[in-house]
Formats: sequence, C-alpha cells, structure tokens
Amino acid sequence: MITQKMVDAFNYQINRELYSAYLYLSMSAYCSEIGLSGFANWFSVQVQEESFHARRMYDYLLERGGKIALGDIEKPESEWKNLTEVYEQTLSHEEYVTSLINKLADVAEEEKDRAAMSFLQWFIDEQVEEENNARDIIAKLKLIGESGNALYALDKEFAARVFVQPTV
Repeated sequence: MITQKMVDAFNYQINRELYSAYLYLSMSAYCSEIGLSGFANWFSVQVQEESFHARRMYDYLLERGGKIALGDIEKPESEWKNLTEVYEQTLSHEEYVTSLINKLADVAEEEKDRAAMSFLQWFIDEQVEEENNARDIIAKLKLIGESGNALYALDKEFAARVFVQPTV
C-alpha cells in the first residue's frame, strides 16, 4: 500500500517531468529558429526522455494503487541570448530536477517505502548523467566560442542523436 504522502510526492514529480519536456520542446524550437537543427534534435530527444520519465512514474504510481492527479504545466521560457545560455539553463534545470528527485527519495525514506526507494534509484543515477551531459556541452560551447565550423560540426553530431528507451 502506498501512502497518500507518497502519492502526492509522485504526482508532483510527474508534473515536473512533464514541465521538463515542455521546457526542452521550447529550447528545441529556439534552436530550430536560429538554424541549428542538430541542436533542435538534441532537445527533441530530451523531450522524449523527460516524457518517458513522467510516464514511468505515472505507471509506477498506478501499479502501486495510487491516484493520478495531473496539474497545470506552466509556460516555459522561449527566448535566450545564445546557445550557451540555453545549455546553462539546461544544467540549472537538471540540478533543480536532481533536488526534486532527492526530495522524493527523502519522502520514500520517511514513509519507509522500500519499493519506492528501489524504484527511485534509477532516477537518481539518471540525474548524474543528465547533469554531466549538460556540463560537457557547455564546456564544448565555451571552447569553440563563435567558431562557425566547430559549431557546424557539433550541430551535425547532435543531429544523429536518437532516443533509446531505457530497459529498466
């Protein structure tokens, strides 16, 4: 049996995961608008990942007998100065999501919900990867600066990225 406190915490996190997908969709649109379709693709893959995270939590909550309570998703930002700023916001957002996942894990510990604790470990590990990816891209963008050739090469690399649903 899952407690109401745990149900509420999962519902909140599902909303945050859906907001993440919405934010990355906005970032994808921005990249398309400035002519960087590879970067737009990178963010489109992020949209799929965040949607998968939300759906995985949604399914888990239903499996545990919890009631789904979807909330409003606020409008994401849509204007940035440059690509580096987009990825700096991506890193900041992923750090925020990490703090939320950690708080969700704290609730699982408080409620002594070992099933939730086990389930959440994958998300905790995933956030390490998400933050590292954003940091890596920021470092590359700072390294190449305004170099059109290097930006073009990175854009081509990101165009090849595809979503692979994790086997968890």
